[in-house]
Amino acid sequence: MECKENVIHYLSWGFIVGAVAYLLQQTRTQTPYGRYVTLDGTPGRTCPAKLAWFLQELPSFLVPMLLLLSTDTQPSLGKDLLLWTFCLHYFQRTFIYSLLTKGRPSPLYIVFSAVVFCSVNGFLQGHYMLHCATYDDAWQTDIRLGTGLLMFFLGMAINIHSDHILLNLRKPGEVVYKIPKGGMFEYVSGANFFGEILEWCGYALATWSLTTFSFALFTMCSIGPRAYHHHRYYQEKFEDYPRSRKAVIPFIL
Repeated sequence: MECKENVIHYLSWGFIVGAVAYLLQQTRTQTPYGRYVTLDGTPGRTCPAKLAWFLQELPSFLVPMLLLLSTDTQPSLGKDLLLWTFCLHYFQRTFIYSLLTKGRPSPLYIVFSAVVFCSVNGFLQGHYMLHCATYDDAWQTDIRLGTGLLMFFLGMAINIHSDHILLNLRKPGEVVYKIPKGGMFEYVSGANFFGEILEWCGYALATWSLTTFSFALFTMCSIGPRAYHHHRYYQEKFEDYPRSRKAVIPFIL
């Protein structure tokens, strides 16, 4: 299959424009999600948390895998390392995190929107790495690749560890919100979000392309505001909430 350059170009810029538009929209009106969603009690309009996470994350893993299995290409850095790095994140989110999460039921329209986005992004990242990306032998020793992969795996470790803290924050039967402590939560309210942002910024650095940058930017603009909303929520709810903590970027923001 040949590289669909126009499709990749327009989708990448579409992600960039969409990311900026979403961020600007969040400065005016908060999009409800998680604890901020008011459920109307109609079961047919929501999806259990475990199933919702599985369904909405699956396309980001499945679509690149299908592209990989249906593609007969020569071994390459993009195919053998970078695409597998992308899929590793979504394997963990799809087949591990979805089984562990204890979140609230998710409205179907949010699940559907996430499925559509992850399907498009799965195609965008998979097709680009398999059919468009080219890396010469020198790239294997380039500082951008090494630094980017280090950032990715560090961010993934922070993301998983922060999720572990959140999942074990309350004892069985407890329904009250508590202040998360430990790990990167000592520095930011949205430690799990910081980890994921660090992951995709590292991936964009390691792959050095508009396509991966567009996804990293979309991630920052979509979950960055969530970290800010959590930060504000904690500050309003808990009088003893640590004032030194930032929202999403340690010591800065």
